[in-house]
Amino acid sequence: MIFTPGKKLVMIGDSITDYERKRPVGEGLGEAIGHSYVVLVDALLKTTYPDLRLRVVNMGNSGDTVRDLKKRWRSDVLELDPDWVSILIGINDVWRQFDSPLRSEEHVCLEEYEETLEQLITFTEKEVEGIILMTPYYMEPNRRDPMRNLMDKYGEAVKRQAKKHGCVPVDLQRDFDEYLKYYNAQSITWDRLHPDTVGHMIIAKSFLRAAGFEWR
Repeated sequence: MIFTPGKKLVMIGDSITDYERKRPVGEGLGEAIGHSYVVLVDALLKTTYPDLRLRVVNMGNSGDTVRDLKKRWRSDVLELDPDWVSILIGINDVWRQFDSPLRSEEHVCLEEYEETLEQLITFTEKEVEGIILMTPYYMEPNRRDPMRNLMDKYGEAVKRQAKKHGCVPVDLQRDFDEYLKYYNAQSITWDRLHPDTVGHMIIAKSFLRAAGFEWR
């Protein structure tokens, strides 16, 4: 397990992370942490590793691209003084190029995406024990599909930055592809992006596997 006792983990991203978390900081009792993979990670860590007393904070914000993360990085990450940071971003960076093709000002090209992601890493890596980078994904098994093909390129950018900076990589696309060998994407999502609880558990399992989680 990469986490040691008494640490704080801030998990930041877009709507996939957000899922109705409390504002301004997604931490506390009841539904404060939201309904995404974050609450599943928190519950599994607390019940399996209660001795860790790990604080998990949800700082997802629906609709965000990597540009938006950069704007709020100081207030929503650095000022929270985390020990670990988890980033899941890129879905909207790709999606806006397909659902809003004429609004080019909202499009985040691959080069800008990777450059901005690297800036966030360099802002943070000396302030924390570690950074966990999760790839964006699209629940479409046909890799020649235009949106899936582009999403894969953004996922490769995440992997490059993880390798370059010694971050912990989490390949969500790989694990969704494994699920899609047995089920249709419509069984867990209405748009191949926003998952139900099963989909969020896939993300949580991927994250925890990369963190060295073991049932005890």
